Formats: sequence, C-alpha cells, structure tokens
Amino acid sequence: MKKVFFLVLLCCLIVNPVFGTDVIKLATTTSTDNSGLLKALFPAFEKKYDVRVDVIAVGTGKAIKLGENGDVDVILVHARDAEDKFVADGFGVNRRDVMFNDFVILGPKNDPAKVKSAKNAADALKKIASSQFTFISRGDDSGTDKKEKALWKAAGIAPAGKWYNAVGQGMGATLQIANEKQGYTLADRGTYLAYLNKIDLAVVFEGDQAMFNPYGVIAVNPALYPDSNYLGAMQLIGWVTSVPGQKIIKDFQINGKPLFIPSAVK
Repeated sequence: MKKVFFLVLLCCLIVNPVFGTDVIKLATTTSTDNSGLLKALFPAFEKKYDVRVDVIAVGTGKAIKLGENGDVDVILVHARDAEDKFVADGFGVNRRDVMFNDFVILGPKNDPAKVKSAKNAADALKKIASSQFTFISRGDDSGTDKKEKALWKAAGIAPAGKWYNAVGQGMGATLQIANEKQGYTLADRGTYLAYLNKIDLAVVFEGDQAMFNPYGVIAVNPALYPDSNYLGAMQLIGWVTSVPGQKIIKDFQINGKPLFIPSAVK
C-alpha cells in the first residue's frame, strides 16, 4: 500500500511539481489597480492557465525596484525611460507595449488659476505656480510623479512652498486629497475616470503630446533570478498582448469612456 502511495505521489510531482495553483507575482502601478482594469483583465487568464496573479500595486519606481530585487516575476509600469534602463541594466527581458492613455491636470471647477486658458502643459503649470494655488503631488516616484517632475522641468520651475504638497500616496489617495483641499493635481485619465463620481474636480487641461502615457510589461530576467516564475511571466505577457487580452482592455469602459487604449494589437 505504501509503495502504491509513493508511486502516485511521484507521478503527481512529475506532472505538477508544485501542488495547488501556480502563482505569478506582478508589481504594477496604482493606476492599473485603482482603475479596476486588473479585475477585468486577469480572471479569464487565471482560469485558462490555472494560475493566480498576486498583484503588488505601488508606484512605478517601487515596482521597478521590486523587479530589480527579484521579488516579483513581472512588472507592468508606465515610465518608458525607466523601463528601458531596467532592461538595459539586465534586470528585465522581453518588454512589450500594452496600452496607453494620457495625463490630465485636474482642478476646482471654477479654475482659480485660469489653467483652462493655457497653451500647453508647461504654461498650465506656470499658471498654477504663479497663482500659488494648492497643488497636490503624488511625490512617490511613480510614473505619474516622474511625468509631473518632467513637466515642471520643461516649464523651468522647481515647485516649492506651502502651495505645493507632495503627499507620497498612490493615485486614488492623491485624488481624494486634492478633492478635499480643492487643489490642482496631475492624474492619469484612467484613474480619474474611475473616480469621476467620487470627486468634485474637473479636467482643466489636457491634450498636450507631452502628457502621453504608455504602459509596458516586462519579465524579470531569469538569468539573474533563476528562481523567478519566468514561464508564468511570459504567459502573462502573452495574455495582456494577445487579441483576447487587448479586447478586454479596449472594452473596459466607465460611462461609455475607455480608460486605456490597447497598443499591442493594431
């Protein structure tokens, strides 16, 4: 009887060396999580491949650091320069475009800094700085924070003073703080649309090419971290860039408005 048991156990280990559902650890941005996209995107994938995606939602900078440390198997982020460096430094492989949206500047509906009249993003930030009206910054090294800093730099401004508040929070929490203080902030459009009925802020500036917001997915380099779930990472990358995965992204809408535009499948 014992021999039969051990033979059955050995067969199970050969067929499936890990009991239970396989786990893929994903570090991603708070924008993909706060928007609700991941809850729409992953269930079909998890069912098809009998896997579980463990999501760690942090800012892009922290997500990349988790990848650099080998703490996750794959990252989904939005800061192209930092993504390219992650790959060039040997931490990641097989980067793929996934989707895009854009950043918007939000503010009080009465727009006290007159941002709506701005000619471009730099001009919009100059109006906020000159008025010294409250601005809420994520201040968390996220993709949004990196974009905000780049926009301030392009405007030739180093924001500082009581009017400028770096809160070190994710996108959802930052939107709520900006709403409470009725201040200005930079947000990705996806999270803004997801919070549209929770906040009383309006889009006061949009449309500048400098506010384009692409997302990429990257597997952690298995040569550097051989214990990473590289197969699972590539399955996930394959899913989010496949026709079915891209269709889920395309169809994910709130009040008839898409939060993200798929870019892997034309």
